[in-house]
Amino acid sequence: MRLYYLFMRFLSQSAFVLFFKGRAFDRERVPLTGGVMLVCNHQSFFDPLSSTCALPREGNYMARDTLFGSRWFGGLIRSVNAFPVKRGAGDVGAVKEILRRLKAGKLVLVFPEGTRTRDGSIGRLNANTMGIARRARAAVVPAVIDGAFEAWPRIRLLPHPWATHVGYGEAITPREVQEWSNERITEVVADRMAVVQQALRARRCAGR
Repeated sequence: MRLYYLFMRFLSQSAFVLFFKGRAFDRERVPLTGGVMLVCNHQSFFDPLSSTCALPREGNYMARDTLFGSRWFGGLIRSVNAFPVKRGAGDVGAVKEILRRLKAGKLVLVFPEGTRTRDGSIGRLNANTMGIARRARAAVVPAVIDGAFEAWPRIRLLPHPWATHVGYGEAITPREVQEWSNERITEVVADRMAVVQQALRARRCAGR
């Protein structure tokens, strides 16, 4: 992990823990090496950082292409491994970039719902996203963020303090990814995300 990324991760962790009262569970389910597609639900602006700041490896992130219009902000997010994707259309260039990074053994975060939730629930997952993992022969790890919708929903300009938890599900191995169809991978990911979400909410209710 680069020293610069470690510093930026420290800033993200600080915001996650101090402002959002963040906690992460079952991090050991995320492989430490090799290509990994981290499949996560999307609740807020802070999701890319909160879903990876507890992991001991660098994350790679798709970001809306309009965010790169500013030289300063575009340079900042590029420095932490973000790359642009065009929304509302099949972006072949972005798919190729995900493939390149996965094949290079990197961890790439994707939001297969396509956009931030409007009510806090986990939406329908795009099965085509799982096909990218199959082509890259990468592992797929389900991840769930819970509480970020209350902390920073899409209708609010700024966040407010709210306990936000992140949990990781059992990984689908590269071998399983190769053997299963995109639809089966998507179904298993959705099922495991539901299990993780239930566990996070049970911990919250138990005060853990």
